[in-house]
Amino acid sequence: MSFLLRKLNLESPLARREALSFYILIAPWLIGFLVFLAYPMLRSLYLSFTSYNLLSPPEWVGLRNFERILSDSDFWQSLKVTLLYALGSVPGGTLIALALAMVLAQKLRGVNVWRTIFFLPSILSSIAVAVLWSFIFRPKDGLLNMVLGWVGIQGPDWLLSEQWALPAMIIMSWWSVGGQIVIYLAGLKGIPEVLYEAAEIDGATSWAKFRFVTIPMLSPTIFFNVVLAIIGALQVFDVGFVLTRGGPNNATLFYMLNLYQRAFQMTQMGYASALAWILFIIIMGITLLVVRSSAVWVYYESEVR
Repeated sequence: MSFLLRKLNLESPLARREALSFYILIAPWLIGFLVFLAYPMLRSLYLSFTSYNLLSPPEWVGLRNFERILSDSDFWQSLKVTLLYALGSVPGGTLIALALAMVLAQKLRGVNVWRTIFFLPSILSSIAVAVLWSFIFRPKDGLLNMVLGWVGIQGPDWLLSEQWALPAMIIMSWWSVGGQIVIYLAGLKGIPEVLYEAAEIDGATSWAKFRFVTIPMLSPTIFFNVVLAIIGALQVFDVGFVLTRGGPNNATLFYMLNLYQRAFQMTQMGYASALAWILFIIIMGITLLVVRSSAVWVYYESEVR
């Protein structure tokens, strides 16, 4: 505060008014950040080293929560399930979104209607989407198994099957790629037409133009979508909570669902806080790996190679 006062005193009256206006305008955001983000994060970091059940004051236990986590089978199962979900949903969703964006970028009749149709699932409530897919995945009278039956395939039990419950949720995640499609469309519109014209003059085929023009020029957009998709996949919670509650046999026990159960069903707030910080470290680590790998496969036009 004293630094701010000294700063204001050393500058001209106009500069002081501008600086004061800046701090007044930024104050609501700064207060919100401190109250609703910074303090809860620091509080959870403290609670991760305590035993806390909401009814009694936190008791300092040091690293005991983290030691328990490393020997907890539910932790390893939830981490495995979440990583498998991310490995299935992120690449699949990326390919589907990119393919649909390539189609929707063409000058087709009624293309705006189709863009709206593909974007709608991404703005629907995730709970409503989960309920909708619960009807689609019904073993006996579900739409998916009905369609499979028309071609002579007996569909599995899907959400009731230990083997098929997680793949069902991965398939479900591919339906809500509308946000990625919009971003890919924006990226495709930003590719200069002169590059495609030059490629055609050189005799490039459609596949060659896609491989050597579209993908390199779109790689920053792909990188952005992949990072966001990874972060979102590692924090998935709602579909597992609504559809299976972790079952059958913990086949869909997502990390966030395990954290929720520990915090609000078992009231192990200290243990849940430790779980949250481990997930934070995992997400940061994976994100940093993707960011470091971008130097190999992401092309920025402004960079000198």
